[in-house]
Amino acid sequence: MYVAASLLRSGWQACPVQVEGKGRLGWNPEFDYRWRGDAGYPHTKAACAVVCSGGPDVGTLYLDHRKLELREAGGALVIHDDTSQGTTIPLGLIDRLVMRGHVRLDSSLLGALARHNIGVLVLGGRRNLPLAVLAGVPRGDARLRLAQYRWSGEAGFRVAWAHALVMHKLVQQAGLLQRAVLRRPDQRYRLQAALRVFRELQERLADHDGFGFTLSGLRAIEGAAASAYFQALGALLPAALGFTGRNRRPPRDLVNACLSLGYTLLHQEAVTAVYATGLDPFIGFFHEPAPGRESLASDLVDPLRPRVDEWLIGLFCTRRIEERHFRHEGDTCLLDRDGRACFYEEYEHFVPPWRRWLRRVVRRLAQRLTEPARPGRASARFPPPP
Repeated sequence: MYVAASLLRSGWQACPVQVEGKGRLGWNPEFDYRWRGDAGYPHTKAACAVVCSGGPDVGTLYLDHRKLELREAGGALVIHDDTSQGTTIPLGLIDRLVMRGHVRLDSSLLGALARHNIGVLVLGGRRNLPLAVLAGVPRGDARLRLAQYRWSGEAGFRVAWAHALVMHKLVQQAGLLQRAVLRRPDQRYRLQAALRVFRELQERLADHDGFGFTLSGLRAIEGAAASAYFQALGALLPAALGFTGRNRRPPRDLVNACLSLGYTLLHQEAVTAVYATGLDPFIGFFHEPAPGRESLASDLVDPLRPRVDEWLIGLFCTRRIEERHFRHEGDTCLLDRDGRACFYEEYEHFVPPWRRWLRRVVRRLAQRLTEPARPGRASARFPPPP
């Protein structure tokens, strides 16, 4: 069930908020709302800029508005702007907080968020780049991190992990294209051409079964697959969207603007899962360490990226996201506030199984890294993505 708080363009208005099994939050009875489908959320003429969604034990709160002030009072998050008396949300109902815009808060609130293990992602700038992350109270299992550091220096283990990851990603990308052939027979030629490339690359990976490869060789295979894949994706989207392939920093078209934001949010999901398990998100096995990059999180999200791609294709083809949700600044394409509100709402419908998959994979990795026997190839097995 949706958990929602509505931040209208005219300022905050409190609204009925409910989570399964967790009761009702404070609300303003004058606020008009109605339920839509099987997910309850406020219906207003203005677009929601804050959406908090989840099941019985998970909620995500998005704050995307200027001149907000946050504080903690009595185990609850109190949200003020210039025109309201404040909206109160119990911290126990929040699992993660995503902030964008000018939001003021003090260190006592940061401490309260950490004590409640509430992950915080701060997005900023025109491109919605991650500026800061708060991951709650870190787990203190030094043995687990020592094992991670040890295996990060083992070339054989890294190649085995990378081989499984690349194979898994290619399977997901090819699966998307195969499903698209059935839905878009008019684009069969372009899609089948890409699928031939994937069959060749998958055969190369399967023939060696992980042996005889290097990390650079696996990255070359991943790059060749990505080139064929994104060219084929263009056949599935309306030509008016201007999508001709992946571009970023800055994104230059509507689709790439959404891909960048979706990948950023999913990356943070992986960072949160890694911290919760006690591993170091900066030490990966396929992606090399780099300043400011959580390489292990980058490893983990790769097999899920095709799921994000397929979800976004659906948003554009059903016109849930449209050109009116974007603005252009020079050669940069950006979601506007209404577009981000719609994006967050749709994202929260689809992300719960991705979160569960990430937690499952990270727990499996942690278990394998600390087994008495050499982790070897078994540690590189991935469960099928949702």
